[in-house]
Amino acid sequence: MQYYSMKWPCRIGVISDTHIVDAWFENTLLESLQNEHFKGVDIILHAGDLVDPEILTRFSYCPILAVCGNMDGPAFDLPRRRVLSVGPFRLGLIHGWGSPNGLEQRLLSEFLEENIDCMVYGHSHMPTCRRQGDQLLFNPGSPTDRRNAPFHSVGILEVGDSIQGRIIPLD
Repeated sequence: MQYYSMKWPCRIGVISDTHIVDAWFENTLLESLQNEHFKGVDIILHAGDLVDPEILTRFSYCPILAVCGNMDGPAFDLPRRRVLSVGPFRLGLIHGWGSPNGLEQRLLSEFLEENIDCMVYGHSHMPTCRRQGDQLLFNPGSPTDRRNAPFHSVGILEVGDSIQGRIIPLD
């Protein structure tokens, strides 16, 4: 488990399941994110399945924290999960595995001892921003492979007096 503390209040760019293998698409997508959707964010969270570790060097204007996805090999040297402290809040970052059925409950069980306020995850490629009790469950979807999702997407978390999430459709 890796822990990270950051300033509060803050604005967080969230991305997952990039699966980037095409250099032209990578440059176009990342330029759009930097200049438009993630402009002014304090940090970027990547919820795994980078496929190409170079993506971690492409957001030079702010820190990027990532976790290892099921498509990321051991050479990535990324933790399986992280916990971020943001003011009074704790955010859990994890990718996921297995069937989409029951995914959120499997992942929440990974953070039982950390008492998180928000879980950021990936794997299903399905954008999700919803509350389960006091916790915000947030999956930005995928900007490159929508699978069964209605659109390609990324997300933004605003952490101030509360944690608010927003899914950003890219299509």
